[in-house]
Amino acid sequence: MRTKTRSLEVLFSPEEYKLLCQRSEEAGVRFLGPFIRKMSLDGYIVKLDTSDIHEMTSLLRRCSNNLNQIAKKANATGSIYGADIAEIQAKQDEIWEMAKEILARLSSIQ
Repeated sequence: MRTKTRSLEVLFSPEEYKLLCQRSEEAGVRFLGPFIRKMSLDGYIVKLDTSDIHEMTSLLRRCSNNLNQIAKKANATGSIYGADIAEIQAKQDEIWEMAKEILARLSSIQ
């Protein structure tokens, strides 16, 4: 069942329509309907660049894979190398720094 059952017709001048399309494109919204709805109800649209979060997720996956390999080696041999631990610690530090940067940028959004 459709949740949106009310329709509203709004007329724009060619200049207004062009500006509306331009702003929708800048916000990364492909269709005008959702853009107009969001802007009329909330007054703004926040477009986030999530490339850093994707990079951090990738780094976390690699660290998890490394940790699993080290755990398998430790379980099989009964020992673990200091270089392996140092590598994990370095990657963890890198992840924490990236997380701090992301959180700082997110907190600066007004």
